[in-house]
Amino acid sequence: QVQLVESGGGLVQAGGSLRLSCAASGRTFSMYFMGWFRQAPGKEREYVARITGSGSITDYSDSVKGRFTISRDNAKNTVYLQMNSLKPEDTAVYYCAATNTDWTREKTRYASWGQGTQVTVSS
Repeated sequence: QVQLVESGGGLVQAGGSLRLSCAASGRTFSMYFMGWFRQAPGKEREYVARITGSGSITDYSDSVKGRFTISRDNAKNTVYLQMNSLKPEDTAVYYCAATNTDWTREKTRYASWGQGTQVTVSS
């Protein structure tokens, strides 16, 4: 398994942008599918985006498609989430997660999780 540490969260006004980073430990980072999830207060953790090990294929939830971009730099063992045109409903704790078994949106299939980073979007 990999160890994951997120950073880059903060407070931003609606319409603004943030870039989240997730640094991973280990020498086999490129073998992992990586995902971003988020959890708002009182709600279940939900899928946001995912990326293959090479970075060639990405996928997004309908709620963020066209506004968020997931990418990765395997030389730096880091995955990113560029968030543009932020809305108050994007307010949540954002988590990155890793799996080396499934190309999936299902959070229960991700074995490694970071501690999360808070994103707050004010109206």
